[in-house]
Amino acid sequence: MLQGKTILITGASSGIGASAAGLFAEAGANLVLAARRKDKLEEVRDALPEASNRIAVFAGDVSDPAFSEAAVNVAIETFGGLDGAFNNAGILGEMGPVADMSLETWNEVLNINLSSAFLAAKYQIPAMKTVGGGSIVFTSTFVGHTMGIPGMAAYAASKAGLIGLTQVLAVEHGQENIRVNALLPGGTKTEMAGDDPAFLEYVAGMHALKRMAEPGEIAKAAMFLLSDASSFVTGSAMICDGGNSVTKS
Repeated sequence: MLQGKTILITGASSGIGASAAGLFAEAGANLVLAARRKDKLEEVRDALPEASNRIAVFAGDVSDPAFSEAAVNVAIETFGGLDGAFNNAGILGEMGPVADMSLETWNEVLNINLSSAFLAAKYQIPAMKTVGGGSIVFTSTFVGHTMGIPGMAAYAASKAGLIGLTQVLAVEHGQENIRVNALLPGGTKTEMAGDDPAFLEYVAGMHALKRMAEPGEIAKAAMFLLSDASSFVTGSAMICDGGNSVTKS
């Protein structure tokens, strides 16, 4: 589905991003894997020996204004261009009521989850114009879209903001053959979810399927949005949440 395409993945050192790396590599893509932890990125690459010559790693912080331009340049210099981007990096941030939340916490979450998406689009879109089009996917969430969860105001606001950004970018760049979509996972078994059995059981119960997603299940949805299989899909907030949004009991 991605044969010969060059895809940038942020948050690629673990969880959904690392699963996406394996899936996209198997599908024939050239990859730029980006995250803060270079050693973890190298572990992901080294776990894919048959595709290692098609994988570049780039360590940096998505909230750094220089990060997105540099990551795109790695794709261009290594593989000749950029066809797609899975902007997946994000944080939950310190949880708590808004009245008790520090401005520093709010700004940290907004910078990493939302402002980084603005910076990503700023540099990814011109690169995709050069190759005649492309596909951008932002990882959003059901929190703040179909459900409010106490203590998660910064996270919800930042991820809901991604949906608004997605819609505007899709309209601005559709005629240039650049598609932009948001992917809204349900609860997923990643480092962000933690390892408290009681909490994980509670989260699983929020879904119609009564389980959490494996990272690879979300990665498959991202691959659909990045591939030509979704050629008429743009501006969407695609829910991949195991029925979370329709479950009230």
